[in-house]
Amino acid sequence: MKKILFIINPRSGVDRVKALEEIIDSHLDKSKFRHEIAFTQYAKHGTEIARQAVSDGYDLIVAVGGDGSVNDIIAGIYQTDVPLAIIPKGSGNGLARTLNIPLDASKAIELINGEHYTRIDLGRANDHLFVSNTGVGFDTLVAKKFAKSNKRGIAVYGWIVTKNLWKYKEWTWELEVDGRIYSEKAFILTVANARQFGYNFKIAPLADLQDGLFDVIVLRKYPKLLGALIAIRAFRGTLLKSRFVRCIKGKEVTIRHPELSILQVDGDVHPCKKEVAVHMLPGALKIIAPG
Repeated sequence: MKKILFIINPRSGVDRVKALEEIIDSHLDKSKFRHEIAFTQYAKHGTEIARQAVSDGYDLIVAVGGDGSVNDIIAGIYQTDVPLAIIPKGSGNGLARTLNIPLDASKAIELINGEHYTRIDLGRANDHLFVSNTGVGFDTLVAKKFAKSNKRGIAVYGWIVTKNLWKYKEWTWELEVDGRIYSEKAFILTVANARQFGYNFKIAPLADLQDGLFDVIVLRKYPKLLGALIAIRAFRGTLLKSRFVRCIKGKEVTIRHPELSILQVDGDVHPCKKEVAVHMLPGALKIIAPG
């Protein structure tokens, strides 16, 4: 039998964790897998657990949590042939939604039982791996404030966006994509590998996790009256039809601004200095996903 390790972010509470353990025990195919469970206890602990699990000979690692937890675990298994599976338990679950992984835990475990493996691209922004997106500008501010909030959910996310949107000033960025230089005025500049931030907000509706290319999304500041329309387009997957949005595809991306000091990577905020260099890592992650 294959050894499988579930790495659970327990922030959701003891009662929900106990229920999840019962779902794993009742739905996992015991004829295929012998499973164990580990719990993260602090930031980036998932990376350490996953790295040790690879060393201990586990055949499959399951990330149980949101996009941040998934990112941590990917960092622990990167450059190995140990595959990843996901049970989405975060707030936005952008990667799971992009890959059509069920948000229901029992159905996600049934998907694991089916063992349909595929490979998807990863990216690296400076020294940070990412699977969904990296970016600078307003999305970094939102990620920073959302991380500090004690509450989760789309209502909290929307409140943070609404409170800060019209106070945020757009910058003029120097953008280099596959050697070509652009000067772009934008308040959101996102390098997308997957389609969405989470909550089905599709910042890059045409992004493909298997095409070896990033979708660089430049979103310019738009009038207040069009705010609702922009949001509707994002949820419907038609954001690129807006005249305030530009998409540039490429493998190697560099973003520069003399005042740049932070970036977001899969929703986690990191310091940086004046420049972000983003590199494509094609087919770098083996993952269980619907066929």
